[in-house]
Amino acid sequence: MAFPIEVVLFLFLIASAISVALLEDLFAAAMITGIFSLISAGLFTLMDAVDVAFTEAAVGAGISTVLVLSTLGLTTDREDQRAFHLFPLVVVLITGAALLYGTLDMPLYGDPSAPIHGHVAPDYIVGAMKDFGIPNIVTNVLASYRGYDTLGETVVIFTATIGVLLLLTAGGRERGASKESEGQAHTAHEPPSPMREVVVLRLVSQALIPLILLFAFYVQFHGDFGPGGGFQAGVIFGAGLVLYGLIFGLETLKGVVPPAVLEAGLALGVLLYGGTGVACLLLGGNYLDYAVFDHHSAAHGRHLGILLVEGGVGIAVTCAMTLIFYAFGGRSSIRNGGASQ
Repeated sequence: MAFPIEVVLFLFLIASAISVALLEDLFAAAMITGIFSLISAGLFTLMDAVDVAFTEAAVGAGISTVLVLSTLGLTTDREDQRAFHLFPLVVVLITGAALLYGTLDMPLYGDPSAPIHGHVAPDYIVGAMKDFGIPNIVTNVLASYRGYDTLGETVVIFTATIGVLLLLTAGGRERGASKESEGQAHTAHEPPSPMREVVVLRLVSQALIPLILLFAFYVQFHGDFGPGGGFQAGVIFGAGLVLYGLIFGLETLKGVVPPAVLEAGLALGVLLYGGTGVACLLLGGNYLDYAVFDHHSAAHGRHLGILLVEGGVGIAVTCAMTLIFYAFGGRSSIRNGGASQ
């Protein structure tokens, strides 16, 4: 009997987690955290959760790692030593033991007699082609069967982004206001990006960024037939923009995609999702019941509705990821500018 590869990956996950906890070099910890997410994506793929693996790879190993590295630009790359406290360790161990104990009542992985396989799941499988005419069951579930929940997640992304922007930009606005009140004329000049001077990085990024953005569009509009959808596509598109900003500089990226456009897009994405439900009401149907979009073919109407709400999710996530990067980059510029004056 072959040794399960899932066990190997899980052991790698444990080793990565322990390494992150013990490392004092925060840059190395950030890199291993990205590796942890990439291993998790591989584990999800082996468990036939391809859409979840897609999201984990794009968010965990991709954009999250970039944002963590941006955070390190605002602080030091070494962790300060602190006195050992026993109580937090005890809390973590007790919580972990409780979670492990709770899994004992769960059905075994792959058990065909598990409750999930005998109730809702069969209806979803049958309805994927009957009610929607599209094969990706995950897209049907997220955008239609549990469309209210996904709308809530989109609103959470919007709200969380607003909160992050308020936290990261408050200090910069206060400093800008104090300088203006003192009558000091100051023109902000971003220092040239050191990576832009590296020919290999510049040329490779110029070749890859268009392909990354094109792949994001593919994931967006092919998410009803294969793994993907608005969330994954939004993260990939945002990662392409962030890569452009890292190589060519924040101000250059802002010249291509102004912050005001992203702020409007963030709101537009949520409004497109919620407005699709309002359109359903105006056409005589229930909220987020897309069948009313085509009175001749309910399946086609539902397909159209899924494309609209997935588009809203993609726009919101792209703008959210890029705006957060703008906020981190702006803080870094403020710190550098303050240190130089």
